[in-house]
Amino acid sequence: MVESLAPFVPSSPEIVRRMLRLAKTGKDDVVFDLGCGDGRILITAVREFGARKSVGYEMRPELYRETLSRVMQMGLGGRIVLFNDDLLGADLGEATVITVYLTTEGNEKLRLKLMKGARKGARIVSHDFIFNGWKPTAVEELDGHTLYLYTVPESYNVSGAIWS
Repeated sequence: MVESLAPFVPSSPEIVRRMLRLAKTGKDDVVFDLGCGDGRILITAVREFGARKSVGYEMRPELYRETLSRVMQMGLGGRIVLFNDDLLGADLGEATVITVYLTTEGNEKLRLKLMKGARKGARIVSHDFIFNGWKPTAVEELDGHTLYLYTVPESYNVSGAIWS
């Protein structure tokens, strides 16, 4: 069994909207939520921000099934794709916006994957936890939470990483 990179702690609707707004999510975007939990970011991205598509990775089988059921009931199965899988196995090539609410340790495990797999220009929004050695493009605070926006590859070239 693969170890979870964070407990399931849902973000408030206000935080979800602020994360998507910070990334300037729009109709041409494909939003990936790594550790998507109950799918609230995925659903909000397509319903309220008009994202073309949302893709979520959730490794907890029961939570995955509940989220998939909710997505189907809402008639969003054509625009939201869910994987009951480890987020470290995600193919990020299609993502233009990537959201995470992990831990600093979880972000550290994900960092190299993002550097190798995220496309140039992708926007990464992390709720409350930084990516060590990266420089955020923007930082916003809301109700005791901090949101960090990173842009590929500008945010991590500052620490000596090389974009390939």
